[in-house]
Amino acid sequence: MQRPVAALTGGTGFLGRYLVRALDRAGFRVRLLARQDPVHPLLQPVALELVPGDLFSDGALDRLVAGAAVVIHAAGLIKAVNRAGFFRINEAGSARLGQAVARCAPAARLLLVSSQAAREPTLSDYAASKHAGERAAIAAIGAGEWLVVRPPAIYGPWDRETLALFKAASGPLVPVPGGPEARIAMIEATDCAAAVAALARPGGPAGRVFELADGNPAGYGWGEILDAAAAAVGRRAVRVPVPGPALAALGLAGTAKAWATRRPVMLTAGKVREIRHCDWSVAPTTLPPLSLWRPSSDIVKGFAAAVAWYRAEGWL
Repeated sequence: MQRPVAALTGGTGFLGRYLVRALDRAGFRVRLLARQDPVHPLLQPVALELVPGDLFSDGALDRLVAGAAVVIHAAGLIKAVNRAGFFRINEAGSARLGQAVARCAPAARLLLVSSQAAREPTLSDYAASKHAGERAAIAAIGAGEWLVVRPPAIYGPWDRETLALFKAASGPLVPVPGGPEARIAMIEATDCAAAVAALARPGGPAGRVFELADGNPAGYGWGEILDAAAAAVGRRAVRVPVPGPALAALGLAGTAKAWATRRPVMLTAGKVREIRHCDWSVAPTTLPPLSLWRPSSDIVKGFAAAVAWYRAEGWL
């Protein structure tokens, strides 16, 4: 019996590579939009169907979605030079994919892998663009089936962003950017990909916005996160709270640098507002049904596995 096709954008990114593996394990034939043939250890075991192109190539998008059972949009920018850069990819690119689905695969389900930041669109240009991208894609497919999945902070092997946390925990001092009231939901990359693959199956939920989290959807405080990181690296660095004004100044400097150099910077004024936001918890009512998916890892187990991988690969 022929496998149903899962058409995927963003499959060469950090989460995307895990999605390729998870979709293959879930019984899909993965068709991937990419500018060039991807080479990565996570992708090697999967027989990929490659469609050369990007979100601004109508012909490539049409070929990507034609005959697909589900179209999964995981492509997006997490840093950009300015607001227009975020919106060009995260909003306009999402709209173009939705239009391709409406044009060439009206029976396919469109699953948008967004971001938890989308629920707070006033915090940053990134958050606003992810929220706008959800709305644009849904509007573009008209009466078609859609589903939005909003992951929280994702970590795991191959992730260079969370690596900074473990490097800090390994040193003499570790900065604490948020206050004691902050709650931060997290999820390990394999769990996140498994959730998306489970929701992508034919007959799954539609017309819903789901958030994801590990077994602790109420989220972790900075102390819990740093304790887990310290246990994973086998050290306990001295914690240094970063005053809000100092962090804000760093964010403004990052924004100015991006403007001056025309190169994207991660720590901008908007990103600082995201970091300082105190409630990134997940309401249990927004999680996928337990009959479809449940997480297998928390940060104690997940951080330990990630650190073991980083050390084995010489990253830490």
